[in-house]
Amino acid sequence: MKARRTWAVARKEFIHIVRDPRALGIAIVLPMVLLFLFGFALTLDVDNVPIMVWDQNNTPASRDLVDRFTGSRYFTLAGTADNYRSIVRAVDRRDALMALVIPTDFERKLESGRGTDVQLLVDGSDANTASLAIGYARAIVQTYAGGVQIRLARRMLGRPLSLPLELYPRVWYNTDMDSTDFIVPGLIAVIMMIIAALLTSLTVAREWETGTMEQLISTPLKGAELIIGKLIPYFAVGMLDMLLSVLMGRFVFGVPLRGSVLALFGMSSVFLVGALALGIFISIATKNQLMASQFAFVLTFLPAFLLSGFMFDIANMPKALQMVTYLVPARYFVTMLRGLYLKGVGPAVLWSDGIFLVIFAVLMLALSLKKFKKQLA
Repeated sequence: MKARRTWAVARKEFIHIVRDPRALGIAIVLPMVLLFLFGFALTLDVDNVPIMVWDQNNTPASRDLVDRFTGSRYFTLAGTADNYRSIVRAVDRRDALMALVIPTDFERKLESGRGTDVQLLVDGSDANTASLAIGYARAIVQTYAGGVQIRLARRMLGRPLSLPLELYPRVWYNTDMDSTDFIVPGLIAVIMMIIAALLTSLTVAREWETGTMEQLISTPLKGAELIIGKLIPYFAVGMLDMLLSVLMGRFVFGVPLRGSVLALFGMSSVFLVGALALGIFISIATKNQLMASQFAFVLTFLPAFLLSGFMFDIANMPKALQMVTYLVPARYFVTMLRGLYLKGVGPAVLWSDGIFLVIFAVLMLALSLKKFKKQLA
């Protein structure tokens, strides 16, 4: 393989990228747009849950409980009700997700120490949001009930009473438990996987469709020189996209990078080579730009979004799907990015994921070279 011929192919591809605004837009603008849209649209936080309140007791005790809900950042008062029909109407219209019903004898039973019940009606259409909201509501009620018990015990015993067990949680890494800090690193991996494969999936197929591949075959150009030459400009564009993504994550979304910048870009370069080589392989195999782009989208977006651990915990998937995730390179890159961003760990911890990315890059390059040689024969 000669560097001169390789650079000639790379220079040709650079010129094509610069002269084609669509390719340049896909290469640079699209990743930023996707990161911006997904970064603000995707969230795992459940805040400001609209709740209806039917306070049949209307006493200081019941109002105190209602204030515990409306004073929390997790709930927003959507309105008050005086019967179940108004609650059903609000839930059906999506004006409220939950309803709190306080019975008429609420304060009397509390003060007597007999205990009482409150009813919580929840719209279970969105099971994930509903389960989280129920957890928040249960925590508020338990805290309120604990305060009532302490007050009653102090009144009966005549001295302060402390709880026998208290929990003091300490959150490491993502101390504010902000889902943006969790989503953005994984989102960078998914977008880089999609964009890299889409870009290179059109390169060789375009040569066949425009009729220039026959001219390239007639030259002394070798398969390795053609493939490496086509990878070089898109690798440079991909690293530029990675830099812009990191800057957007830091200054637009406020996600700090706790790990090494050198390790981040070193691991990203390995992943990028594998993703670009996958696109080249698809382009060689299909010889059609439309088919190549469709194959690239299916083979990158769906596995990277669904099976990489980006949005859904792999441990909760069926065992068969868990085994499939080991074949998804985005799984390892998502793990590495989150380790670097959230925990600040380095290659000493992430080396096993790095090995899989190296294997993926080498395998894709080898398959591309082998497949292209068959085309030349």
